[in-house]
Amino acid sequence: MLRGGRTVVPTGRGTKLSWGMPVEPDVLLDLSAMDRVLDHQPGDLIVHVEAGATLASVQEVVGRAGQRLALDETVPGGTIGGILATNASGPSRLHAGTARDLLIGVTVVRADGVVAKAGGRVVKNVAGYDLGKLMVGSFGTLAVITEAVFRLHPLPEVQRWVTVEPADLAGAAHAVIHSQAVPWAVEVDGSTLSVLVGGRPAGVAARVETVRSLIGGSVSDTAPAWWGRYPWQPGEIGLKVTCALSGLGEVLAAAGPRVRGSAGVGVVYAVAEQVDVVHRLRAIAARHGGSVVVVDAPDEVKMAVDVWGPVPALDLMRRVKEQFDPSRRLSPGRFVGGI
Repeated sequence: MLRGGRTVVPTGRGTKLSWGMPVEPDVLLDLSAMDRVLDHQPGDLIVHVEAGATLASVQEVVGRAGQRLALDETVPGGTIGGILATNASGPSRLHAGTARDLLIGVTVVRADGVVAKAGGRVVKNVAGYDLGKLMVGSFGTLAVITEAVFRLHPLPEVQRWVTVEPADLAGAAHAVIHSQAVPWAVEVDGSTLSVLVGGRPAGVAARVETVRSLIGGSVSDTAPAWWGRYPWQPGEIGLKVTCALSGLGEVLAAAGPRVRGSAGVGVVYAVAEQVDVVHRLRAIAARHGGSVVVVDAPDEVKMAVDVWGPVPALDLMRRVKEQFDPSRRLSPGRFVGGI
């Protein structure tokens, strides 16, 4: 239990501490020592891990059984808790979904010291909430994630990347997405389009030829160097831009040359050279049912612009915060609407 009104920000390896609004907590709760894989059931395709475990270490353990946790290491050294708290995702989201889709159980510690569990081998959720889904993307404002249970996927026998620089980037992406190639990921990096196809050798070979018949390109059995990584460097303004696929072309054109992400699902990341780019992109994304979030930026930029932008159901989110953390001790002000 947090005593004396002290505020707390949980962290693992600190790779995403600069995300969200700036917070100066009384206590920085380091969970990096809670880094064990507690249980791996290969026959059930389930893994149970502590929040401080890095994604890379979890992949190493489950990989020995020919399995994988279908999440991407978008920031080197990122932990399971950090990935859940920030809802970080990468190219695998097209094929396997995001952390919210793969999470089947969670253990958290509330601000009042109560340990709560949901999902996994425990079927009853806390107070009627889907606790796991609430924790994903909550930026440490509701509870401290300590353990998680995920469903796994088999490692593919073969993976191939088809890479091309098409004249019409959005058109090429649309052609692949709506084809019979069943791509596992459709990613852009500036003017480059790269398509991942995975599975059994014979099927992959046929699907690769389908992709090449649509967009051409070269084939590789290794991912491009930029694959699954954000395009910004520390100190730059990094944006997450979402849109309907029908608006992809306009969004990519407006985002500029330093844009990267999942054209297959309408989620891309961009570097804004100036704050006014945020407002311009927001207007374009909104026309296509999307949004723009300032993921990372210098503190002075965050104070000058609405980091999160318009957010539906903000009143409901505030009521949930009141239920979980009425004294506002967990990461206060870090999340949307000052939550």
